[in-house]
Amino acid sequence: MFDQINGMPVHALVLHAAVVFVPLLAVVAVVYAVVPRWRPKIGWAAVLLALAAPASAFVAMESGEKLYDRLVASGMTGPPLEKLDAHSGFGRFTFFAALALGLVTLIMAFLTLRPTAKPLPRAADVLLIVVVLALAAVSGYYVFRTGDSGAQAVWGTTS
Repeated sequence: MFDQINGMPVHALVLHAAVVFVPLLAVVAVVYAVVPRWRPKIGWAAVLLALAAPASAFVAMESGEKLYDRLVASGMTGPPLEKLDAHSGFGRFTFFAALALGLVTLIMAFLTLRPTAKPLPRAADVLLIVVVLALAAVSGYYVFRTGDSGAQAVWGTTS
């Protein structure tokens, strides 16, 4: 399922969804947390991205593992494989960071978008803002590191 489509590695086809959705979730979640008056207008986007970003990161991670297994089975060794090991580790962290940010965003949306929802106590609102800012920063960092390490593994020099 995560290996190939018409002979093309699934990873090459799906990784760009994670590259777009994870940072987009980070931005929308931060705006949602920091600007309460915009919550009713962007709540739908926050919820959809909270689902799409971790899902796309998961598919990219799983398809990357299948591609890695295919490369190892073909006899790849040495520095390129070491670079792919680092890339794989960053990809795993990207998935977990996106999942955590998605869950916090869903919780925040559930607490604030219900018709019967009352404004959150100031301490809870500040706590959610701090958690969202931290998770958004971590998600953005790991998306960058994953993409950069993948690009270096494919296009960088082996010296």
